[in-house]
Amino acid sequence: MASPLSFETPDPENIRIITTLGHVDHGKTTLMDVLLAANNIISPRMAGKLRYLDSREDEIERGITMESSAVSLRFQVTGRSGSGDGNSQTTYVINMIDTPGHVDFSTEVSTASRLCDGALILVDVVEGVCTQTVSVLQQAWRDSLRPVLVINKLDRLIVELKLSPVEAYHHISRLIEQVNAVMGGFFASARMEDDLRWREEREKRLAAKKDQYADEGEATANDADTFKEKDDEDIYFAPERGNVVFASAVDGWGFRVGKFAQLYSAKLGLKEANLRRVLWGDFYLDPKTKRVISYKHLKGRTLKPLFVQFVLDNIWAVYDAVVLNPNTEKIAKIVSTLNLKVSPRDLKTKDNRQLVSLLCSQWLPLSTCIIQSVIDIVPSPPAAQAFRLPRMLYPDSFEQGIVPKNRLEQDLFTSNLGPDANVVAYVSKMIAVPRKELPENKSRSLTVDEMRTRGREARRERFSGEDTNDPLPTLQGTMEALETQEKADDEVILGFARLYSGSITTDTEVYCVLPKYNASLPPEHPSNVHNLVTAEVDGLYIMMGRELHPVKTIQAGHTFAIRGLGGKVWRNATLCAPVCTGIPRGSDANHNQACLINLGGANRMTSPIVRVALEPVIPADMPKLVAGLALLAQADPCVETFQQQTGEHVILTAGELHLERCLKDLRERFARVEIQASKPIVPFRETAVKAADMPPPKTPNATRGTMKGTSSQNLVSFTIRAAPLPNTIHQFILQNLAVLRVLLQERRAADRDTLGGIVNPGEGERTGMQDDIFHSPSVRPEQFWDVLKDKCKEAGGEWSGIADRIWAFGPHGAGGCILIDARKDGFPLSSRRRSPRERSVNPYDEGGGCDGRYDLSGHIETGFQLATFQGPLCAEPMDGLAYFVENVEIDSQAIQKEIVQNRLTQVTGSVISGVRDACRSGLLDWSPRLKLAMYSCDIQASTDVLGKVYGVIARRRGRIVGEEMKEGTTFFTVSALLPVVESFGFADDIRKRTSGAASPQLIFSGYELLDQDPFWVPTTEEELEDLGEKADRSNLAKEYMDAVRERKGMFVDRKIVQFAEKQRTLKR
Repeated sequence: MASPLSFETPDPENIRIITTLGHVDHGKTTLMDVLLAANNIISPRMAGKLRYLDSREDEIERGITMESSAVSLRFQVTGRSGSGDGNSQTTYVINMIDTPGHVDFSTEVSTASRLCDGALILVDVVEGVCTQTVSVLQQAWRDSLRPVLVINKLDRLIVELKLSPVEAYHHISRLIEQVNAVMGGFFASARMEDDLRWREEREKRLAAKKDQYADEGEATANDADTFKEKDDEDIYFAPERGNVVFASAVDGWGFRVGKFAQLYSAKLGLKEANLRRVLWGDFYLDPKTKRVISYKHLKGRTLKPLFVQFVLDNIWAVYDAVVLNPNTEKIAKIVSTLNLKVSPRDLKTKDNRQLVSLLCSQWLPLSTCIIQSVIDIVPSPPAAQAFRLPRMLYPDSFEQGIVPKNRLEQDLFTSNLGPDANVVAYVSKMIAVPRKELPENKSRSLTVDEMRTRGREARRERFSGEDTNDPLPTLQGTMEALETQEKADDEVILGFARLYSGSITTDTEVYCVLPKYNASLPPEHPSNVHNLVTAEVDGLYIMMGRELHPVKTIQAGHTFAIRGLGGKVWRNATLCAPVCTGIPRGSDANHNQACLINLGGANRMTSPIVRVALEPVIPADMPKLVAGLALLAQADPCVETFQQQTGEHVILTAGELHLERCLKDLRERFARVEIQASKPIVPFRETAVKAADMPPPKTPNATRGTMKGTSSQNLVSFTIRAAPLPNTIHQFILQNLAVLRVLLQERRAADRDTLGGIVNPGEGERTGMQDDIFHSPSVRPEQFWDVLKDKCKEAGGEWSGIADRIWAFGPHGAGGCILIDARKDGFPLSSRRRSPRERSVNPYDEGGGCDGRYDLSGHIETGFQLATFQGPLCAEPMDGLAYFVENVEIDSQAIQKEIVQNRLTQVTGSVISGVRDACRSGLLDWSPRLKLAMYSCDIQASTDVLGKVYGVIARRRGRIVGEEMKEGTTFFTVSALLPVVESFGFADDIRKRTSGAASPQLIFSGYELLDQDPFWVPTTEEELEDLGEKADRSNLAKEYMDAVRERKGMFVDRKIVQFAEKQRTLKR
């Protein structure tokens, strides 16, 4: 392999950037081992066993990948020369990223796929399409990656399931159909979205043309634009098109149908291209005429499909002769027939799997097959960026070909690497590397001359006669050594990036465009000032798995690591510069505005749900822990760290396995102190329902849920009524929380008179509501209020006219609770009219029905937000409730006196606390309920351990929602719902019970109502007779509620003495 320093390939057409995607344990890292062995990085015998890219200790112990790893490989590919007078050698550079398959680390997948042009989608032929397979296919679709389907572990069909070749063929064809069905679903949904966008754009154009033409009919007649249908032919996997690889990574072999078409074309007298088209599918060879026929001409004959006859039969014969029924004569015949080079010593080996791997890897080398399919299917950076970059820059556009609007876009779309090209690189994530592992800090072996020089200096110092008893130099040397050691042990933050255009060089300066930067505004705009920083490129590295190779220059089309972004870039950014030499000296951002662009941030596939409070064992180590948490949050794209109002430092992770990895990193790398972790803090939601047996309302002669409250000295009195939100309105709000956050940011930005303060929907997550599930919105921001109005009319009754009276959403301005202005007098407060989109049409009355001089609307809203953030049951956020503000009365004269005496803050504070208490009491007037965070759990298990799996799920209060048997196998796929609070230790428990035969995948799926009143006690005669006065049956909702209250230090109504009827004394 050539030196990494020469990775600058002159021809960008010979570069490919791909990633491996798939479910956990489907063979991604093993496949990478095979490719590394082909590049002479590891021994071919160790491929599949070494797992070279799993460099962490816990990765090696568990046998799964937890962090994505990048590697750049060079391959010499032989092809026919253009003149046809021989073969030519072409060098290809393949930049590959190996990603984890476990759902806890799915954010690593999204950060890697943003940088790539193609993906190898690995599917275990026995397990089939699993949950993460669908997720990674969706990620590849979203990022416009060209996929290659790798059907892996074909050896399991022979050795484990012992299927015949015909059965295996039908099994594989069903698997390809399942994958294509998933891709077809993505295409259908995208087609509907594009159609909707096109119709809206067309209506806007027609409305604009009405001024020019007499009527709408004439405008329509002059509008010649028609919707262009997208072709779905390219999205499906078909072996005859070369985008399906059949492989066994552990045995090192793989092939496409083109390989066997090449072998058999001369023998059958057919053209290679024609044979490739019929080698897969229901095509047969007529034994009499020696012609290929379709299934229509079978005429009742039982013939084998061509794929079985020419491909699978041969592979099955090799495995039968070597593994199933070892036969040395047959093995010798196979070696001579296939013209393989195998030493006599290898032929005599007792390890049959090693021998079959040796034979098949020579006959059908997997590395050659994978590289050839990548070169054929995955486009080069210039070709890929021509269709991927327009979609990244204009995600809402439905046009097929977007023409570049300026020189910057021209450079991006063509991957221009000229000296005058704009430099644009996208940093998808930050990685932490120990300083001692940087190439410049590694110890270098000394040459002979250096060793001689060092020896002479040592002898000269020994005989110089200096006083060596002085302890000061020794002490200073020891201190310097300790400081050097401490400095070498700390972590350096590197950015993992891809260069889209131009070339980037060390010791140059670049702009770091952060995700919230608005490119449509000038750089000196207040909203952009803090989102544009400059950084010096301290180092560039080509990533080779565990190692980093320093380079001076990186050209467009490569992935690389960059040093110098620490303290400036949080997680992702776009690096920009006008020329390859960086930012010219003396120029400012306004002068270089033409080179600035924002490629946005990476989306998370899963939301972090497991939170744990951390504290150091030694309190004095708290600063180290805080610094370590900041490093961890920067280096791990899926972790969230923040400090709660109680002062606790909390870490949010995607799951139990992710939590273990984060705690290990904190203790050993980032904080390097002993840490105590609390029990996992599981989120709940509080709500209320209308139940059959509720106590009478708390406020007499009033509707249920009505609460009256006053401020201090009765200066302000108000009436608030709580009611459960209808399901149609509630579900619509939850589906479009991201849109609500965008509208909230727009309103706040307009209130600050800054037009550029709009940020991505994820900004609100850091304010405490990290536990919401991510939904793709069903409407766009401009449609939200109109659709909500329709939903309210659909709910009927008092809800039909509330859309224009919605005062606020909560908690945090965007949640599942609403505050409604139901006052009869005055102009109602409306969140819709306060939005910048509506202000020009409906001017907003700031008085909102209150006395204009003493507007308390903001304080009432604050009380509502506080109440919905911490409910009455266990101070968890509320969900699914509406609060009607029916009356607000203000004593103006008394308030004027308070203002004179400078005591207005006492009044406003008491209004906030009064509204908060009224909202909480309103929930308790109905039948209160808890909502549990739920995991959707998918488990693959064989029939012999199915009962044990069901037992473990039942013990943890889960429920089975579906089971499906994999056709042709003994495996069942069990789908279950499991409360998050009961899930800790679930994976280990199920592995122990089934002896490792079943392994679950847990994905956060939202909240589910626990239909049990936490305050329920037996009251009727039947209940008292059945359960007794103490209710011997435990109240599950009360258990959960009391556990949370106890953790938060709140009062818990618990009996100290449970059974006090009889005195119990110890026997003497």
